[in-house]
Amino acid sequence: MAKDLVLAIDQGTTGSTALLIDSQIRVVASHNVEFPNHYPQPGHVEHDVAEIWTSIAQAVSGALAKADVSANRIAAIGVTNQRETSLFWDRKTGQPIHRALVWQDRRTADYCQSLKDAGHEALFKKKTGLVLDPYFSGTKAKWMLDNVDGARTKAKNGDLAFGTIDSWVTWRLCGAHITDPSNASRTLLFDLNKLEWDEELCDILDVPTASLPRVGDSSEIYGHTKGLSFLPDGIPVAGVIGDQQGALFGQACFKEGMAKCTYGTGAFILLNTGEAPRVSDHGMLTTVGWRVGGKTTYALEGSAFIAGAAVQWLRDGLQIIGSAPEVEALAMSVPDSGGVVFVPALAGLGAPHWRPHARGIITGITGGTTKAHIARATLDGVAMQLVDILGAMAADLGAPLAELRVDGGAAKNNLLMQRQADLLGTRCVRPQVLETTGLGSALLAGVATGVWSSTDEVSTAWAEERTFAPAGDAEELAASKAAWTRAVERA
Repeated sequence: MAKDLVLAIDQGTTGSTALLIDSQIRVVASHNVEFPNHYPQPGHVEHDVAEIWTSIAQAVSGALAKADVSANRIAAIGVTNQRETSLFWDRKTGQPIHRALVWQDRRTADYCQSLKDAGHEALFKKKTGLVLDPYFSGTKAKWMLDNVDGARTKAKNGDLAFGTIDSWVTWRLCGAHITDPSNASRTLLFDLNKLEWDEELCDILDVPTASLPRVGDSSEIYGHTKGLSFLPDGIPVAGVIGDQQGALFGQACFKEGMAKCTYGTGAFILLNTGEAPRVSDHGMLTTVGWRVGGKTTYALEGSAFIAGAAVQWLRDGLQIIGSAPEVEALAMSVPDSGGVVFVPALAGLGAPHWRPHARGIITGITGGTTKAHIARATLDGVAMQLVDILGAMAADLGAPLAELRVDGGAAKNNLLMQRQADLLGTRCVRPQVLETTGLGSALLAGVATGVWSSTDEVSTAWAEERTFAPAGDAEELAASKAAWTRAVERA
């Protein structure tokens, strides 16, 4: 039987998606399975990784069933993941010592402030390209070691394995304790220039290096499936990349200066900066894009923690819509937000503000405000966060961005995409395949196993579905931006 399919496992914040990609780089089938987030107290966000594993098994089985194909046709597996979400597990039993702490978790905010007060931020910024924020994995690791009985001793003895979700998923698939530079670069423990774990940073955060995974390329064979209930033994696990870097790869942003924005639970802009890390002076993060064949590509990143999650809040919290896609029609039922401004800082403010204690705020409410105005303000709020981010990136680059490739679930929303283009003054280009995070990991796995010969094939296969050109009334856009800035200051 021909092995002509690549399986991508896209492990996200609210669900796991399995994609089957054929040799022509077409999505044969995809299947998503949601799982719950756990909120033990305000600011704490956790995942039960047993629930994650069940969702992965069901997603893979569902995709195979939809495509009506045998798993024996799978030539390789790529893994992409919610990056900073992390955990420790026992190397012998495989059991986690605590629920995974999700990237949105804010419990280490005070500790991050204490590190800043002690004068450590410049060192971390220089070595990792990151700011001291609870978003990243290193302070989460310290919290777990400090708060689980006996954990620190076991970690020092090498009995515990630490990893972001890619490491844990890969370990479950094939027994390898690995990660790639795109994920390692999100931990506060990894030197961007030396491309290795940094002893000094590990000492400051008190995270034993014995617990850390090997850092391989983003595209190599790490091991082969073994002992799984939903896949046969012997399939190469051959691609690992963080979800946002995966989208940059899946969007074929292979040239320096190309950028993409993925609208998922949060919204994330990544800009390819080439073969050298570029330090931001305006609140952006320096990160690894990927490493293939020993060659590293770097990126600048700006992260808005809440995007699709704001629409989920309208659905689940306020219950003013029954499903996420309904938000577009509701928002379009009014010509504008009626002066309502929503800053969706439901998990603090990310780039370029980096205010972990910020909280969401809705301003401009009057007796005439309806749920439609709030829906419209929600979409505006998502778009406005990215105006702040791209403004900071433009300041770093000394020039505005000419084009932004967009993807992710919310990129289906035409109103949001047009509003984004209008507010940015930049054309937004939507591809035919929106599931670019998973696509990126599949492409990396396929390159490692010879399904595709090079990234040139990927560039050729990328195809545009629609371009949103900037338009709109200049006076209205300026007034909206000014109202947004005032609301952010209050938040």
